[in-house]
Amino acid sequence: MPHLTTSYSLKGLELKNRIVMPPMCQYSVEAMDGTPTDWHFVHYVSRAVGGTGLIIMEMTDVEPDGRISNYDLGLWSDDQIPAYRRIIDEVHKYGTKIGIQIAHAGRKAMDALVPVSSSAIPVTEKDKTPRALTTDEVKEMVSKFQESARRAVEAGVDTIEIHGAHGYLIHQFHSPALNQRTDEYGQDFARFGVEIIRAMKSVMPADMPLIMRVSVIEYMDGGYDIDHMIEICRQYQEAGVDLFHISTGGEAPAGSKKPGNYPGYQVPMARTIKEALNVPVIAVGILDDPMLAEATVANEDADLVAVGRGMLRDPYWALHAMQAVSKDVVPPKQYVRGY
Repeated sequence: MPHLTTSYSLKGLELKNRIVMPPMCQYSVEAMDGTPTDWHFVHYVSRAVGGTGLIIMEMTDVEPDGRISNYDLGLWSDDQIPAYRRIIDEVHKYGTKIGIQIAHAGRKAMDALVPVSSSAIPVTEKDKTPRALTTDEVKEMVSKFQESARRAVEAGVDTIEIHGAHGYLIHQFHSPALNQRTDEYGQDFARFGVEIIRAMKSVMPADMPLIMRVSVIEYMDGGYDIDHMIEICRQYQEAGVDLFHISTGGEAPAGSKKPGNYPGYQVPMARTIKEALNVPVIAVGILDDPMLAEATVANEDADLVAVGRGMLRDPYWALHAMQAVSKDVVPPKQYVRGY
């Protein structure tokens, strides 16, 4: 029996298959107010029609200056909730579950006049030098993540993902090369993330799983390796993370160590975290080939597989993948004749 088509349950989240659409910024906010538009509605609902088991909405930021650009989504106001609820309610009509990725870009906030970070270290010499958050501001930032999570729950999400990867703010705190603080948030690289996890869990239903995306290695010279992130993830797991979404890099231009550019290059890292912590994981990274996605689940390298660019090219990637690995595919009734 094909594994990609099997259902999956974690706490109160029940997925009809093992296929995830990961967060991918659309840079399509029209009024620059952080609110989803009709583009976002069509974008996400079409992937639900296309059979995806779980959609994770793109990086959604906790404050205006936390966005990569002014064209990104945000969830810093209750006024934004109805636009998210409209998308979520429609996605649910097709049996797909949907979550949202809560984040802050930190030093990678390109349109912020003065970005903020763990320390005053720019991404490159050509980028803006960020301002180090004060200790009190770090604590306020934790509350902003909590409030965004509350709004996401009110909008009706099935799960929430914290963005702790790709060089954004939380990543900047758990990276020894980027966090040169002398306060408690520099003495413990996991503390900022742990406090965010606990704060968000406090406003989430008890049966709603919390996902965290992490970069398990850094590619810049002097960056951390997977052993560092195993220990960080261990603390995150103890704080309440139920599922890890395993990625790599994004913190700065690569040095002598380069990221892979071949199908499945991050899958071994997903398996390493899964085995080290006995925790479910999502694998991602050029898994567009349905047979590779099937093998990733069948070999127990990961519990779920995320397909990004493949879904940008094909909104119905999930249906087509399930048809490739199994003839037992159930499209929307309107499309049955095509199958």
